[in-house]
Amino acid sequence: MKYNNISNVRLIPGLFKERQTINRNYLMSLSSQALLQNFYIEAGIIMPGLTVLENPAESGLHWGWEAPICQLRGHFLGHWMSAASMLVETENDTELRGKLEYIVSELARCQKRNRNGWIGSIPEKYFDILETDEYIWSPQYTLHKTLMGLLDAYKHAGIGQALDILKKASDWYINWISRIPADKPWVVLKGESGGMLEIWASLYEITKEDKYMDLCKAYSGYAVFGQLLNGEDALTDNHANASIPTAHGAAKMYEITGDKKWLSIAELFWKCAVTDRPMYATGSANAGEFYIAPGKLYQALGDRNQEFCTMYNTVRLADYLYGFTGKAEYLDFIEIALYNGFLAQQNKRTGMPTYFLPMKPGARKKWGTTRNDFWCCHGTMVQAQAFYPYLCYYTKDNEVTVAQYIPSQASFNLNGNRIKITQNVYMTYSGDFLFSEGKNEGKNRWQFEFRIESDREFTLKLRVPKWHQGEVNISVNGRKVASDINDGFVCIERKWAVTDRLELKFNAELSLKTLPDRPDKAAVMEGPVVLAGIDENDEGLRLVDGKISETFVPFIEHTYDAFPWQQSTHRTIGQGREITFMPLYEITDEPYNIYYTIK
Repeated sequence: MKYNNISNVRLIPGLFKERQTINRNYLMSLSSQALLQNFYIEAGIIMPGLTVLENPAESGLHWGWEAPICQLRGHFLGHWMSAASMLVETENDTELRGKLEYIVSELARCQKRNRNGWIGSIPEKYFDILETDEYIWSPQYTLHKTLMGLLDAYKHAGIGQALDILKKASDWYINWISRIPADKPWVVLKGESGGMLEIWASLYEITKEDKYMDLCKAYSGYAVFGQLLNGEDALTDNHANASIPTAHGAAKMYEITGDKKWLSIAELFWKCAVTDRPMYATGSANAGEFYIAPGKLYQALGDRNQEFCTMYNTVRLADYLYGFTGKAEYLDFIEIALYNGFLAQQNKRTGMPTYFLPMKPGARKKWGTTRNDFWCCHGTMVQAQAFYPYLCYYTKDNEVTVAQYIPSQASFNLNGNRIKITQNVYMTYSGDFLFSEGKNEGKNRWQFEFRIESDREFTLKLRVPKWHQGEVNISVNGRKVASDINDGFVCIERKWAVTDRLELKFNAELSLKTLPDRPDKAAVMEGPVVLAGIDENDEGLRLVDGKISETFVPFIEHTYDAFPWQQSTHRTIGQGREITFMPLYEITDEPYNIYYTIK
């Protein structure tokens, strides 16, 4: 039995809720007509007022990768549907549901006009080009986003019409594959088709119809699978975001078939992409969209590090693998990625993404616009900000895992018993905390409170972050409880009461994370959070008395609206100049530096 996400989770006020809300408001602000524009054009539906386009700037259309002249046009709507569907499920957002239902109904209208099940925002002839040597920009990638959006609209929002559209679209794929010459089976895998295996496996799981397993077989021949099973490095210099979705497909195939070959492929992919490949402090190992050769991170420092799509999709793979294995390493990775990818690559004011996360000294984040870019990372970013609730808690048998420490509230059934858990940052002074021994240590953002409402016995499994140092201090109703760590978790088994209150505190010391090919270069971290210096150069850091703890002093603004996650700001001493270090996720338009030469 696998670990399952709890979907009935809503975020409560805090950093993650703020970012989710900015994203939700952006989703609602986009015109439904503009989101559908390329589907209308392909179906021959005239949009009101746009029979002739006299002034493009005032047309209200979307541009950039969504412009009608781009070969990836229409990809963003699939991302939008996936993000909206998750928010409908977790937030019970009725306004967003209405917009989503309308868009699904209009896609059904377009599909009907196309007459053969086609639901693309691009011409069908793009797929014919895949059989030739002529270049075409990723038609299967584009269609995959639409199909995944429809799948999520059914799975998360319960919109039956979305499944009807998806099933008709699958018939188009069956017909297309049947026409491909027998000596060209590789055509099926062209056009960035990596996500298609997961789609068909999911449809088989829902319908149990054999035709979807036939589609799975057609999309099971990725070269990376064989290379991984042969023990090869299948990823160096490979396009990262094109390859990760193939591992999603392998994971889904294991989930529906139980065939351990598929689990081996997913685990070997993780081993090759993450475990055996040294990563930047932020949790990535790619530049210019391609995986960096193991240990060559310094050579690749530049303007085009950490494509955001790779962060989102690697988190999705980690979510799958934790569900199968229960290993804490996957949750630890997710935590690093949330702070230094999901948050760090989203503009905290506008919600817009940065395609890459530059890591050279004096870098600046380049933000997308609301209606004129629509990069691939624009799409995964709106999904990422809706994904947080699904990563907080998991259940298995009579056990509840707290996977991520995010202010949230979960209400769910466990073996027929109703349970409610409310998690928040515990913002009293540490001097008032049970384990502080009377010392006034100031407020601590890594101190948490859980209100547990239940009258049943179950095991609460608390992840102990890899960065934590020392004993884990845990109390239930003011009494210290045993906190033995086993495989990265502390387990508390008891009969809970409706008034139970659990407190725990982690120790997040400052640390340095060096580059494997330049051990004199290091990033400063507080727990899982990368701290960036507001700086245009790397003039080095001299460790006072050889200790990082003596080199920085905390900076905390004592204002009524200071949130706990804003505490991770520090200033240097003993450098000849003062440098402010702040969480990478707080950096917006400032020049910054992540890696310093340590003196």
